[in-house]
Amino acid sequence: MDDELEKALLQELAGLKESGLFFLDDAVQSSPVTRYLSEERFDCERDRIFRSLPLIAAHAGELPENGSFLTRRVGALPVLLTRDRDGTVNAFMNVCRHRGARLVDEEKGCKHSFSCPYHAWTWNSSGKLRGVPHEKPGFPDLDRDVFALRRLPAVERLGLVWIIADPDAASDFDGFLDPIAGDLIWAGLDTLGIAARDTFTLSANWKLLVEGGLEAYHFKVAHKETIAPHFVDNLSSYQMLGSHIRSILPRTSITSLRTDDIPGWHIRDHANVLYSVFPANQFLLMKDHVAWVKLHPLSAGRTEIEIATLAPAPDITDSKAAHWHRNHEITKRTLAEDFAVNEAVQSGLESGANAVLTFGRYEGALHRFNEEVEKFLV
Repeated sequence: MDDELEKALLQELAGLKESGLFFLDDAVQSSPVTRYLSEERFDCERDRIFRSLPLIAAHAGELPENGSFLTRRVGALPVLLTRDRDGTVNAFMNVCRHRGARLVDEEKGCKHSFSCPYHAWTWNSSGKLRGVPHEKPGFPDLDRDVFALRRLPAVERLGLVWIIADPDAASDFDGFLDPIAGDLIWAGLDTLGIAARDTFTLSANWKLLVEGGLEAYHFKVAHKETIAPHFVDNLSSYQMLGSHIRSILPRTSITSLRTDDIPGWHIRDHANVLYSVFPANQFLLMKDHVAWVKLHPLSAGRTEIEIATLAPAPDITDSKAAHWHRNHEITKRTLAEDFAVNEAVQSGLESGANAVLTFGRYEGALHRFNEEVEKFLV
């Protein structure tokens, strides 16, 4: 996002506020409740979205040096991420190629070889098989290349590690990421580190959780005890960036902007900028930090959520720990208000009271998000 676009986005919202208008789509839309309830549909989403598209596996700063490794579940697969001796990030299925045991149990660490806890077959951080106990008598003529770790498509880009959770998938990282790449470069995610993180499991469909961040219509009611006083009531804008969405959520200070001072306008001084990275990551840019919400769908009605506070890496120090912790707790408290509503909505959908959810003209981004989901399911 360049300087001129920052100002144009602020001018648009300031003008709407001054005129008493709203950012509106053309028509009211609806969303069938089966999108949020059907396990058959969930299986289709898992296969065609979460196992076929680039997903964020980690922040690049979580692999800070050669030999760093992480274990994660991505798209329901057990994944081992490594930074090898050449500094290249690799992604493998965290599965022994001999008898299928989990290869690495630790969540993270630093080492260049991984030995299976079952029979001690050993691989290096580039995925090559390097050691087999009693290899010659037990496995004559073993082709070690055949037994390399099962590699997943992976790339380190924009300060993040992206993978496709299917070893046989065709990878088009550039085509998927290019529409949002310039904005994420502007966001400076590669200069940030993780200052705090929490994980929760909710009884709600993953799409409800994404949708909850895409409109400001609910702020005055659902967030009256937290952030509502700091934001303009029911005013936000959005733009599609490929399959991704950029939303602008203006704070009340937008009313103080003067047109004779446009050169001094900066969007993060007067608005939160939300990037919804399809399918299930959201980065909320605030003035001095970023809240990262990462969704892991478990079933049609259950989702694991990671909430992380990203801060400038040099500022993640003991002296500033209280500041980041305080902001992290504010984020958690605010999102907890959303989560309570999301779980209540899921329960309401299961009651059968509604056949569809209704998206008003204030809520157009929700419809556009669901259009993107549908596009990958046909």
